[in-house]
Parts: sequence; C-alpha cells; structure tokens
Amino acid sequence: MTPSGHAALEAELKQLKSVERPAIIQAIAEAREHGDLSENAEYHSAREKQSFIEGRIKELEGVLSLADVIDPAKLSGSVKFGARVTLVDEDTDEEKTWRIVGEHEANIENGLLNIKSPIARALIGKDEGDSVEVNTPGGIKAYEILSIEYS
Repeated sequence: MTPSGHAALEAELKQLKSVERPAIIQAIAEAREHGDLSENAEYHSAREKQSFIEGRIKELEGVLSLADVIDPAKLSGSVKFGARVTLVDEDTDEEKTWRIVGEHEANIENGLLNIKSPIARALIGKDEGDSVEVNTPGGIKAYEILSIEYS
C-alpha cells in the first residue's frame, strides 16, 4: 500500500469511529423513543446503517493491521508497485496515465490501478519504450510505455 492510500484509509477509519458511529448511536436512541420497534422504520434503517458502519470499521482495522506501506519515491527503474505509468494505446493513439497501487486504494476513475488487474500485471517489469499486450474483456489491447515515474 502506498503512504497516501494508507493515510486515506486511516482517515476513513477515524471518521467512522469519531463521527459516524456516535451519530448512528444517537439516531437509534431517538428512534427507540418513538415506541414500538417492530414497526419502526427509522429504527430498522438506523440499525442497518450501524451494521454497515461496524462492518466497515472491522474491515479497515484488518486491512490497516496487515498493511505493508511502500514509499514509491524510493523506487526507480522498470515498472513496479507505486509507479505512475503513462501509456499510449497503439490502436487509437490515446494516452493514459495510471498509478499502480494496492487492492484497497485502487480507483480506476482516479487513475489508481489495482496491482492485481490484467493491465498492471502486464506492465510489471517492463521499461520505457516497451510494448505490452493486455487481454481485456473487450479483446487484446496493445500499449507502449511512454514514461515511468516514482513520486
């Protein structure tokens, strides 16, 4: 996991524990005051949200306790974890930039590519100027690596 990914998960955990959890406990208490719990939609909704929050807290605690934080700024050379890779699609000449990150911080819309994804696996170990073929759900795609940065 990258340091920024680790910090983001820690911030989410802190938010859940210090803001979300107390708010949902208060919401459950207020819903209880409304009387019969068997037909109280607010109570059931609040309990469902509490269950989600507690599950997410446990998941984050587990991930953070097992996390191995790697600082990409200390790396260089061929593509590996933490690299920001700029590629050009050899068919469409479209440029894309992705950063290869851990599973829990991946977000393709933000350019954060899961290290276990087919594209990341194809890129690992390659150098600038190399061409890679990736078997995607839409067929085989060919990319050329334009640049590799570690920051």
